Amino acid sequence: MSTKKRILFIATEMSPYLELTEFAEVINKLAIKSNDSGLEVRCIMPRFGVINERRHRLHEVVRLSGINVSVDNDDYPLQIKVASLPNARLQVYFLENEDFFKRKQIFHDENEVWCPDNDLRTVFFCKGALETVKKFGWPPDIIHCSGWMTSLIPAYIKTAYKKEPVFGNSKVVFTIGQNTFKEKLGADFLKKAIINANIREKDLEPFKDTTNTAMFRGGAHFADAVTFGSDTIDKKLVEEFSKVKGKKVVPFKGWDSDLTEYLELYNDLAGK
Repeated sequence: MSTKKRILFIATEMSPYLELTEFAEVINKLAIKSNDSGLEVRCIMPRFGVINERRHRLHEVVRLSGINVSVDNDDYPLQIKVASLPNARLQVYFLENEDFFKRKQIFHDENEVWCPDNDLRTVFFCKGALETVKKFGWPPDIIHCSGWMTSLIPAYIKTAYKKEPVFGNSKVVFTIGQNTFKEKLGADFLKKAIINANIREKDLEPFKDTTNTAMFRGGAHFADAVTFGSDTIDKKLVEEFSKVKGKKVVPFKGWDSDLTEYLELYNDLAGK
C-alpha cells in the first residue's frame, strides 16, 4: 500500500489571510490543487497582526505549545495557531510571537518606515517553521517556500538542519517573486542568521547584500528547484537561475495558468 507524498507550503502570504502580491492567491490554489491531486498538504505562515483571528477562526494548537526559538542569543516563545483553509480540508498553521508579529503592520510601520527588527523576524520565522515541523513529527517530501521572508529555509535545511531525520528526504522548491522592498536587512543579518554550529557565516554568502534580490538569490541558491512566481522579477535573477546545472527550473506561465507545471515538478522531485 503506497503512502501519500507530503508537501509543506511555507509562505509569507496566502489568500485569504494575507495578500501582499498576486502570488498569495497562487499559493492558495496550489495547496488546494495539491490536496485534490492526492498529496498530503500542510501550510505554515506568520500570523501577522493584520490577520483577523476571529474572522478566519484561528485557534491555538495546545499540543504544539512550549516551543522557544533562540535567535541572536535571546529566546522567544512561539505560539502556534491553526485554521482550516476555506472550501478545502487543509490545515494552515500560523506562527505567532508578541514581539515580532503582534503589531498591525507588516514590514513597514504606520509612517512607511522599514521595521528595524525585520532581520530578527525573518530568522525567527524560518527557524520557528522548521522547529514546528520537528514538533509535528511529519517528514515532508516537498517543502515549497515562497516569499522573501522564507528564503533562509532552503539554506537551513542544507546546513543547520541537515542532520535532522524529519528533513532527511525533503526536496526544497523556492519561488522567486517580485521585489517588494528597497531597504536592506542590515549588516548583522548574516551573524543573526547563524542558528547553530552546523552553519557558518560563509555558508550564507549568497545573502550578503541583504537586499530583496539577495534574499531571493539565497533561497534559490540552496533550493533543489526554482520557480518564477511573477512577470516582474529582477532580470538578473531570471538570467542567473533560468539555466542552473542540476537545478530544476519552472518558468512563469502567467496568472491564468492551471498550475499543472507545479504538480509535475512536485511529482518529479518526490520520485513518483
